[in-house]
Formats: sequence, structure tokens, C-alpha cells
Amino acid sequence: MLYDTFEFHSDLAAATRSWGRLLHDAVSPWTAAGYREPATWWSAAARMMMRTGMTHARPSYGIPAVRVGNRDVPVTEEVALRTPFGSLLRFRKDLASEQPRVLVVAPLSGHFATLLRGTVRTLLADHDVYVTDWHNARDVPVEAGRFGFDEYVAHLVRFLEAMGPGAHLVAVCQPAVQAMAAAAVMAETGNAAHPASMTLMAGPVDTRINPTKVNELATSKPISWFERNLIATVPRRHAGAGRRVYPGFMQVMAFMSMNAGRHMHGHLDLFWHLADGDAARAQQIETFYDEYFAVLDLTAEFYLETVKTVFQDATLARNKLTFEGAPIDMRAIRRTALMTVEGERDDICSVGQTMAAHDLCTGLKPFRKSHHLQAGVGHYGVFSGRKWENQTYPLVRNFIQANA
Repeated sequence: MLYDTFEFHSDLAAATRSWGRLLHDAVSPWTAAGYREPATWWSAAARMMMRTGMTHARPSYGIPAVRVGNRDVPVTEEVALRTPFGSLLRFRKDLASEQPRVLVVAPLSGHFATLLRGTVRTLLADHDVYVTDWHNARDVPVEAGRFGFDEYVAHLVRFLEAMGPGAHLVAVCQPAVQAMAAAAVMAETGNAAHPASMTLMAGPVDTRINPTKVNELATSKPISWFERNLIATVPRRHAGAGRRVYPGFMQVMAFMSMNAGRHMHGHLDLFWHLADGDAARAQQIETFYDEYFAVLDLTAEFYLETVKTVFQDATLARNKLTFEGAPIDMRAIRRTALMTVEGERDDICSVGQTMAAHDLCTGLKPFRKSHHLQAGVGHYGVFSGRKWENQTYPLVRNFIQANA
């Protein structure tokens, strides 16, 4: 019923977009001729109508080239390995010399991995970059089976094996937990493809430290409440019909409710930039919301197991994680160097939560550990934006190179 209601509103949004296009076409001759108000207001309103609703289509990474040294090098995307639930996507560059191989581990939190476009673009100058390009669960047939916490960890192990020994992990936000699990599993089994280093950025290693609103919500109700109220069944019109999912639109709506005023002002600003003909500023806001409203559904089992394991039981924080029924010990990590990065103003994963990884990895020598607290940034500023590019990234790059 939850998903059917969303589909009904999606159909209404599609109709609104159509009416918006008609209105825009009707007023375009007037704005093109130089007429101002009210023609520009109607044009701006039409553009806003054309943006109504969300999409389940993955946006493009849009990285055709990257600056390496003193020249622009073309970038091509290739799938190195594909499963029903995700692809190991490589951003190939034609270079004579090898660069450190880095697996960017993207979160499964309602958005596509393209949310890390800026992170990938920055890393590409100095690294051979791969990313976990997760698929939309509503497009995965039920016959493909389950995808839960263990399956996520297994995918990381499999992806690292495909990349070969000596690769590095950069886990952004939520998958810091799964990245640590994968590193520990590979250490315990003596897997030759264990990561040479692991950088955890704004990840919920121990959410008991300085709890945020997100943490408090996850612990405020029993897991049965989340399953009863937030899990839906994919309708028949999609390839994943019958699969139980946590809809991406639920996550986006939850995030928007946390900063409702900011998003309202963002859309008001967009309207007036469009009305005033300020194309550059309008494009900046549109680009952000194009990505923000491209939503991805999570499998029900992954969502519920993550809430239970990471937030409610703090299983990793207590070094009680299991993988495929067997306990795994973070103390087994001895050859994978560890770096943690946090944002001073992070209201999703607060200061101290990611740094807790150092207390768990007691098998690592102190010189193989590093921590950076980036001043003046919130959650997204940890891995995107100017301070990421100019202050945080150089430290991450040096850390990777030191452990290559």
C-alpha cells in the first residue's frame, strides 16, 4: 500500500511535468522576445512544474576527463564485475604509469553512488578509481535472492579480489562498518587481496558517541516498528515485483524533514533565480536537486539488518560482528592501515563516531593509524566541496601513497 500510494503520486507528478512543459512552450516566445514580468514568472513557474517528483533513474557520473599533471586525460567507464545487486565500476584512464588502485565504497542509503561524483573526480587525478555502483533493488528480480548485511560484505571481498592485491578502500559514511568487516574477514582468512589501506569517512562505527537525530530515531523504536511502517513491496510494474524494500523516497523525505526550512528556501531561491535570468545560480541548485531526488530502493533485509546491527545493537562498536554466522574480530586487522576522517559540524555522523575504529583495531601499530578532523564542514563537506578538495583530500592521498 505504501508503494502504491507513492506510485499514484508519481503518476500525478508526471502529469504535472507535462503541463509544465506545455506552459513553458507557451511563454517561451514572450521571454525570448525580451518581455519581463509576468512572462518570466510564468516561465520560472513552468520550470518548477517540470521538476516535480522524484526519479528512480541513475544520473550520469559525468566525468569525461580529468586533469593529471599538466594534461587532460579522457576517462571511460567500464564494468569490471557485475552482480544482480551491484557493479564494480572502473573509471579507466589511458596512462603509461600505474596509479594506486582505490575502491570507493558508496553507501546504500536511498541515493545512487553518483552522489559521490565529486569524491571520485578528485581521487581520479592520482588514483585508478573503482566504485561500488549499487543497483536499485526495485529493479532486481526476486529470483536473484536476498541482499543483506553479509551480502554487502561479501560483495566488497569479491570486488577487492577482482581488483587484485594491494588495492585501497575509501568508505564513505554508512559502509564504514561493512568495510571494516570485509577487512577483518580477509585478514582472518589470509586473503591475498586484503586492502593495503582503509580510509573511513564520516562512518557510524560507534553511534553511541554523541548521538545525532538520525541515531536517536534508529534507537527510539523496536525493529518490528521499522519493518511494519517503513518496508513496502515493489509493485507489479517493476522488474523487482514482489521484493520487499525500504523505498528510497522514504529516506529522502526523512532527510528533507530534518532540514525542511533549508530545502524550502532552496526551491524559493531556484524560482527567483529562474525568474531573474540568473542561469548560473539556478543551474547550481538544479544540479543538486537532480541528484538528491534520484532515489534508490534498498532491500528490506539490508535496511533492517543495518538498523539493528549498526545502530540499535552497536555490534561493531562492541566487536561482536558476525559474518555468515561466524564471529569476526577487528583485532585481526594488522596489515591494513587505517585512516578516519570526520567533520566538525556533521549532524548525521557526529565527531567521535568514526574515530572509534582506532580503538577496535588494536592489532595495528600506531604508525599505521591516522585521523583527521576537518574544521568547518558538515556531513557532505567531509567528502565533497572545496575543503574536501583542498584540505582533506591531500591528507588522504598522502596516506594512500604512504601505504601503497
